[in-house]
Amino acid sequence: MLDDLRRFSTDAFPEALRQSALDEVLARALVRSEAAASAASAVGQGLPPLAGHVSSRSSTLDSVFVRLASSPLVLVPDGGNARHSGRAVVLFVLLKGSGVLEEQGASVALAANAAVLLDPAQPWRLDLRTDCRALLVKFESASFLLRLVRTCSAEAKRITPAHGVGAMCLTMAESLAEQIDHLGRDDLLSVEATLTDLLVTCLSREAEDVGGVDGAGDLAEPSDHPTSVQLSHLRRICRTIEARLGDAELSIESVARVEGLSTRYLQKLFKVGATSFSEYLRERRLERCKLDLANRALNHFTISALCFRWGFGDAANFSRAFTARYGVSPKAYRAQPVSQADALHDQRGRPLKGSEVKPAADAAPARTPHSPFQALLRDHARYAVALALTPKRSASTSTSASTEDGATPNHYYLPVSDKTVHWGYLSRSLKPVISVRSGDVVTIETLTQHASDDRERMIDGDPGAESVFHWTADKKAVDRRGAGPMDASIFGRGAGEGFGVHICTGPVYVHDAEPGDVLEIRILDVQPRPSCSAAFHGRIFGSNAAAWWGFHYRDQITEPKQREVVTIYEIDNEAPEAPVARAVYNFRWTPQTDPFGVKHDTIDYPGVPVDPETIVKRFGVLEKARVPLRPHFGMLAVAPREAGLVDSIPPGYFGGNLDNWRAGKGSKLFLPVSVLGALFSAGDPHASQGDSELCGTAIECSLTGVFQLVLHKRSQIEGGFLAELNYPFLETETEWVVQGFSFANHLAELGADAQAQIYKKSSLEGAMRDAFNKTRRYLMQAHSLDEDEAVSLISVAVDFAVTQVVDGNWGVHAVIKKALFPADLAG
Repeated sequence: MLDDLRRFSTDAFPEALRQSALDEVLARALVRSEAAASAASAVGQGLPPLAGHVSSRSSTLDSVFVRLASSPLVLVPDGGNARHSGRAVVLFVLLKGSGVLEEQGASVALAANAAVLLDPAQPWRLDLRTDCRALLVKFESASFLLRLVRTCSAEAKRITPAHGVGAMCLTMAESLAEQIDHLGRDDLLSVEATLTDLLVTCLSREAEDVGGVDGAGDLAEPSDHPTSVQLSHLRRICRTIEARLGDAELSIESVARVEGLSTRYLQKLFKVGATSFSEYLRERRLERCKLDLANRALNHFTISALCFRWGFGDAANFSRAFTARYGVSPKAYRAQPVSQADALHDQRGRPLKGSEVKPAADAAPARTPHSPFQALLRDHARYAVALALTPKRSASTSTSASTEDGATPNHYYLPVSDKTVHWGYLSRSLKPVISVRSGDVVTIETLTQHASDDRERMIDGDPGAESVFHWTADKKAVDRRGAGPMDASIFGRGAGEGFGVHICTGPVYVHDAEPGDVLEIRILDVQPRPSCSAAFHGRIFGSNAAAWWGFHYRDQITEPKQREVVTIYEIDNEAPEAPVARAVYNFRWTPQTDPFGVKHDTIDYPGVPVDPETIVKRFGVLEKARVPLRPHFGMLAVAPREAGLVDSIPPGYFGGNLDNWRAGKGSKLFLPVSVLGALFSAGDPHASQGDSELCGTAIECSLTGVFQLVLHKRSQIEGGFLAELNYPFLETETEWVVQGFSFANHLAELGADAQAQIYKKSSLEGAMRDAFNKTRRYLMQAHSLDEDEAVSLISVAVDFAVTQVVDGNWGVHAVIKKALFPADLAG
């Protein structure tokens, strides 16, 4: 389940049922309620006995976050959840009101802006004596935190803003309570990890007063009954190891130096945890490699690249260690079809029970945890895996790339998810998801917005696609789809109104990029995204929509004369001569009702799920046709300089939805930088497209691209062609491609209403004239021709073609063969 937000109000229940209904909701956080004495007195005054409002949701690690607003009540541990209470910790944050905690014979007063940590396996009573507003968090399987709670006094477990860390903790809790309705399950992972760190720090302050120190200046010998400080140290050490797993030179000595502890002390901490530093380090690296091997989006990485990425220095040794640990070789494990075991690693969050890959029979048996040290090691590894699929530094691929000075560039990996995309718009205000420097390489996953045309083939089983396309009656994971109003006040189609349709991954911030510079995007590799569905595992699919915005739509000659037809294609990368696409089936669009209840008579809003029960699939279409592949990215853009949201459909000086199939592997796209950091995004992936994209779309197919981003500073290009570049310029191995539009800058030329007017005023004549003007300028600037020479050459040797007639701002491009200037090539 991708989202489990629950909202509850006692107003929906008769008075006699309110208490039990509220308890059913609070049981998720391992607490239950009792009526407070003050509430009972209120009954005599004719007031309702209980008034409560709850919003709750859980993370993918099964921790639970609850916002509670209530009349006076008492909270106590929920005895019915004893199976869970032995490994969980409850955080109670009082945001408004007052109360008293009674525990172990002691009473602790609580005022607004205070918190307390509670052990749900022990008896306690929290009497909230006024109307209150609070946050409850149940941290699931947090053994390291639970140990601290059990070794602290009742007073020590109270967190106040008296100390800096306590203030940070309470501020974060207040913000979390405000945003709980808007956070997804994956969001809560990082919130959970950060909040846990702050709580450990708060409690460790108290523990330091009782922790022993030996004569050498180290903490006292670890034992099966360690101090809270020792547990805190081990957790800190695990965090340091996790952050440096990819460092092949990582050693216990280097970790000890970073943490300011002795090597001997570290060795003893791991020994009490029934392991050693080297064993733990190898186990963590193997787990990360296993995660990447099961991730189908990383199939273009070699096994060696993946093992080097996580600090293994020798591929053969890695293979032996992997086989010994999991009972299968890395190659065989990667080749396995999608199963529940594979899905475990392709998804975020905690593994499903029973889904772990079993080790070989002769492999060393797993040790049964018997100390808090082992519980800490286990829990830390669990959190680390859950947080793994985030933008990060990556190993370089086999694709060759180097910086201008010959150095090996840094390589980053940007997976696609609901946290790394913006849907249907560009903006200079977007927060970057990753930052790089000139010359660095970024592997970027992209999704087609048409994947919901056949969810089984193109979404199911794929955690990245599922997170982006998640849409239930309660929530869309990516709500804004387009540059229109959020309240859908124009057409009522949905948030963003579909004024812009492309799923864009990014943006990527490029250090030192400033207005006036030029960003060169080198497309080093393009790989299709295979299906993760069990029924179609490993196969590749795309969708073509002959839609209402297509050039053909009002000129159809058979009935019904205005119809939309979707054709699903399968990509054959193993075809004998060259990769091709074959049609699988087509269907006529029928009215679809989205999960929010809005009816879509046409394809008027991106990502509307197609109900297969409402369509008729026609197989056997295009039986003789084999479409040659031209994998490319229709959308490659930097942020426009204009304020606000810019519709992703019309292309412009910033690049955007160019839909030029030449923007594939081996090509270079040059874009003028208009904002600090450039803010580069990629999307609208295509398996193939003809010039014009006449019916409305290409074969829309999710792709992963490898891009090298090279920044050309204005000071370095003065006097050259690039210095005055103010439009997209494409270069392939054999051609220069000049891109013209109906309006070179529609946002400036058409005024305040440009994003509506562009769809009404585009023309091929305007696009042809713009392409001609830019081509003439390019030949005169880059090749030192005079105007007469340029015009003659254009007429006799330059090919003009229609790029697209479906993107609002229509396109015509000019193709200039490099062979026209053999002397320049030789130089």
